[in-house]
This record gives sequence, C-alpha cells and structure tokens, in this order.
Amino acid sequence: MAAANAKRNERDAAPSDQRHRIVSVETVPLHIPLAGQYKIAVGGVRSHLEVMLVRIRTASGFEGIGETQAWRRLGSVETLASLHEAITRHLAPRVLGKSPFDLPAIARGMDEALDKSLYAKAPILDALYDLQGKILNVPVHDLLGGKARDKVACCAVLLVKDDVEDTLAGAQKFWVRGYRAFTVKIGIDANQDIINVREIRKRFPDAIIRVDANASMTFDGAMALLKKIEPYDLDAAEQLIPQWDVEGLAELARRFNVPIMADESVLSVQDLIDVIKRRAATVVQTKVSKNGGIWWTQKLWTIAAAAGMRIYPGNHPTTSVGAASVVQLAAAWSGDLLDGPFAMGISGNLESDVVTEPLRVEGRFAHVPTGPGLGMTLDEAIIKKLRVEQ
Repeated sequence: MAAANAKRNERDAAPSDQRHRIVSVETVPLHIPLAGQYKIAVGGVRSHLEVMLVRIRTASGFEGIGETQAWRRLGSVETLASLHEAITRHLAPRVLGKSPFDLPAIARGMDEALDKSLYAKAPILDALYDLQGKILNVPVHDLLGGKARDKVACCAVLLVKDDVEDTLAGAQKFWVRGYRAFTVKIGIDANQDIINVREIRKRFPDAIIRVDANASMTFDGAMALLKKIEPYDLDAAEQLIPQWDVEGLAELARRFNVPIMADESVLSVQDLIDVIKRRAATVVQTKVSKNGGIWWTQKLWTIAAAAGMRIYPGNHPTTSVGAASVVQLAAAWSGDLLDGPFAMGISGNLESDVVTEPLRVEGRFAHVPTGPGLGMTLDEAIIKKLRVEQ
C-alpha cells in the first residue's frame, strides 16, 4: 500500500500532469507613458510605450507572464491590434491544452501556424518558462542550466537631444550612478553626432562609447561619419544602415577599424548566420521581443559565440517583465556579455512599472531575481490603470 501511494504521489507531482494543462492565453495591451523626450533617428518623438503582456493560466491555478512591444519601427510592423490577432487567433490554439513543459513542441507548432512573427511568439514562450519555474518553484535560470552570475551589467542609452550640453548632462547622471558604457543615438544630424561623440570622449576618457543610428543612414553617410568619429576609440557602431543592406554592413566592416554591430539586420537564426557568413558584423545585439523570447535568443547567443562574436544583450524600452527575461537568460550564460541596454525602460524611461517589486538595479548592475519563474508579479491596480482597448 505504501509503495502504491508513493507511486501515486510521484505521478500526481509530475510536471506534465493534466492538472497543469494550459486553459487560457490572455493578451493585456498597455500604454505606458515615457518619461521625458524619447527620440531616436527614426519615428519621431515618442510619448508612450505600447506593451503587450501575455498571461497563460493552467488548470492547476498557476499563471505565467511574458512581454513584447508594438515597436512599429524597422522590422517591427506589429501594432497592439495585430499582436492580439496573431496571438489569440493563430498561436494560442497551439498552446491550449498543452503542458508548459511541452515548450519545444509548442514552439514548433507556433512556427507551423504562423511564419516569423517573433514579436508575437516571444511573450508566449517567455510565459511558458515563467510557468515552468513557478510550478517547480525555481527561477528560470535554473531551467536554463543554472546560475553563472548574480548580476548583469547595463549600459546607458543617450537619446537624441537638441544640444550637446543636454547630452553631457544625461551622461553625467548615468556616470554618477556607476554606468561606464554609453550608447549614443545618432543619425539625424551628422555634425551634431560628431560633436556629441567628441565631447563625451573628452568628458569621460575612460568610458566605453558606442553609437547607434537605428538603421537610418545611407551607406555614403555612414562612411563619412565613421571616418570622422573613428579617432574617438569607439567600441562599436550599431546598425548604421538599413537592415536589408547586410553587404553594406560588411563593406563598412572592411573599411574601418570600428567594430560593426548588427541589430535590426538580425531577427532569426538564419539572419545571424547570413551576417556571419558575410563577415558583416563582429557584435550582435539581441532583443528578447524582437528575437522570439528566451527560447530563440539563447540559440542566437550560442551561434554568435561559436562564431567569435561579442553579444550585446538588449531589449526595447521595457517593463521589469521584459527586462527580467534578459537577466534570467544572462544569469545562465557562462560566456562574456557586453554591458547591455536591456534595462533602458526601468532605468528612467518609463513613468510606471507594472510589477509589485521591480527588477532591482543598483549602479550599473541588474540583480538576478531569485523567485520562481521570471521572479515578477504583476501589480493589478497598475495594469488596470494602463490597460487600453484592443
């Protein structure tokens, strides 16, 4: 009898038990006001961030959460309405009734249901990881092999300003907080870009400086700018030209000593392989939303590391939910990582977070959550306040 009870208890605790089958997939569209003027080279000034949260519930009462954004720029054509349609009509049917531990099969099923659409798949796959961790009472980094670091370094993103003194003032605030790496947004006014880079180097001689044009420049414009800012010891130049011009990136890499970083040019693993084959970049920025969540981003990191590329862990401006997915992946990564822009939403760009206990950032380091799953709990009052109609 004791042996039978032991077997029954073991069976009842199995993660794939029908008690943990997925019974609902809910989209939660949010408009979150951005603090100050958010301006990059494309798309004008933004007043708010469009976030889509996904909540997946099991029959046993567990809830997993994931985040994506309707960025609507340069390879991201999604709106909140299109994300809702893709998730509810095409992807959720491949999730309902399954176990969260069937993640690989679910990922394949979603690929069969809807090609590409990585922004829509990302929050679902991250929510499945969150569910697995909550059911097993372990953080996501344990599911990915265990913890290799307790904290993850962040970089400071300096948005486009009208005056160099404003740019320097923003950089100074980050420097005082402990940040030692700056990504300077460029691509609107080449003369101002040169002044900004020159003055930041003069003010912070030991800083790591990168520039990012968000794929806004022509090849000739990128050539002319790189020639003038190359003497300022740049760590990388990120996606100066359009995402489709991978050969152009390769030509810039051949002509200049500044390392080239690919971002918008890399959505899928196939994109990254193409960049590697063409020697178009030696650095790659990933974003968990752009690249399909933890599941696909981890594959990109593995391929990039095998090719000798440096990895720049990022995300669009995001709440603590999206930032936590990057941090959990980074925590389980034993290789080197650059100081990344994955915390740019919670480091001062958003007026409100959406969780009860935001991701802890001290100085330039984000601490790895130790709670189950992603380690985040939604604040229902804030969600209600920020939620918008589909």
